[in-house]
Parts: sequence; C-alpha cells; structure tokens
Amino acid sequence: MKQKHAWEIGDKLFIRTVTNYFTGELVEQTEDSFWLKNASWIADTGRFHAALANNALDEIEPYPGGGVVEIMRTAIIDITLWKHELPLEVK
Repeated sequence: MKQKHAWEIGDKLFIRTVTNYFTGELVEQTEDSFWLKNASWIADTGRFHAALANNALDEIEPYPGGGVVEIMRTAIIDITLWKHELPLEVK
C-alpha cells in the first residue's frame, strides 16, 4: 500500500518522541522511520511555546559531524516544522 506523507525531503523538523525531542533535516522517510541529518537531541526545551516560536531551547546536544539519526515512527508523539536554523551547537 503506497502511503502519502505530509513531510517533504529537506523539511526541517522538530520531533517529539515518547522519551526525547529531536531536530533535524528530513533526508528519508519510510513506512517505519524518519531519517534526519544535522540532527540534535534536545535535552531540555524550556518553555515549549518559546522553544518553537523563538528558537529558545535550553539544552542542545548535536550529533557529531552533521549526524544522521533514525527515528522510529512507533516512538513518535508528534512532528512539527522547525522554522529556524537547526541548532548545531552544544548548549
């Protein structure tokens, strides 16, 4: 069964999973997972609205070297477009 996807390759995303938050650029999506490059684990968003609206993240842990990460769809709570530059510096 061919599945339609709302997200396009190249979109910058903020993904909330059951245990973690991630940002990154979508490079591939399959029926099972999303693949992000220039990915960061967001250890602490601070105020959630401020983080999304103003890029005001409290703690950022980038994957080294433009890291690529696979996020399983079964772990995803929600996804939204990230409308800022990707956070690539440790904070």
